[in-house]
Amino acid sequence: MSALLQAKGLIQQYSTAKTFLGKTSTMRAVDGINLTVREGEILGIVGESGSGKSTLGRLLLGLESPFKGKILYRGHPMPEPRTAAWRKLRAEMQLIFQDPLSALDRRLTVSAQIGEPLEIHGLAAGSERAERVAELIAKVGLRQDQAGSYPHELSGGQRQRVVIARALASNPRFLVCDEPVSALDVSIQAQVVNLLRDLQDREGLTMVFISHDLKVVRNICDRVAVMYLGRIVEEASSDALFSDPRHPYTRALVSSVPKIGAGLHGRIILQGEPPNPAARPSGCAFHPRCRFADADCAATIPELERHDGRLAACRKLRHTLRPAA
Repeated sequence: MSALLQAKGLIQQYSTAKTFLGKTSTMRAVDGINLTVREGEILGIVGESGSGKSTLGRLLLGLESPFKGKILYRGHPMPEPRTAAWRKLRAEMQLIFQDPLSALDRRLTVSAQIGEPLEIHGLAAGSERAERVAELIAKVGLRQDQAGSYPHELSGGQRQRVVIARALASNPRFLVCDEPVSALDVSIQAQVVNLLRDLQDREGLTMVFISHDLKVVRNICDRVAVMYLGRIVEEASSDALFSDPRHPYTRALVSSVPKIGAGLHGRIILQGEPPNPAARPSGCAFHPRCRFADADCAATIPELERHDGRLAACRKLRHTLRPAA
């Protein structure tokens, strides 16, 4: 598959508020990421809260300009935000939000909100717009009589379907789904995940699926990138990553996925919380929580290198770690 989107040396940092001593510090939410999103695939981005997943998603969409690095979409640099070229590209790239209720305008009906992108991008008007809205409502599994409903009159799953329909209105080629099912009940999660997979198959969409729920990621994603404190520490096909994780952090994440009848056997418990991004540890950022770490790990930042068909950033991988049993 050809590359739809590429991130090269992507860095995003923010300045924190001044302290009472008048000092400021910088925090790198994304730290030197290189990533390729292939045409027609679903790429999962996983990691703990604060790992930089959502920031990376906004950068990939061009909703933020990176501090350093660049984004290439179809081989061309991402336009500067709010320029004419950037607005034109919005129709091809859409975001599905985490909380459907806050993503929707409570004052507008379902049909009005789904039709908004058609009006903004000048894609349809009048009866043509009404037909397109009805088509989208059916496509995401809503009833036509719900077109006149308001968000508060719908269930959480129905609201998320409205958000998806609105994202699809402009016939996008690239979707970033930022925790799209985390606010939903488990039974509804499965329905929405199946809907996204069906839409991807029918429409040929390319997606980045951001989530901390590894069960969902394993079910929907073709390939997975694992983030820790702003960096990708492992990247592999979904099957390879979940059956044979290599990086110590990935092993801990995968071991936390419940298995029927297995109890807590084989689960790796990470000690402590992720470090403060504004006070990043030296060397490998994961070394304070890693059971394999030594003095060299605290001194050297590991590069993302190819190991047995996947990418991983761990200097001890070749020598100390062995494929998971």
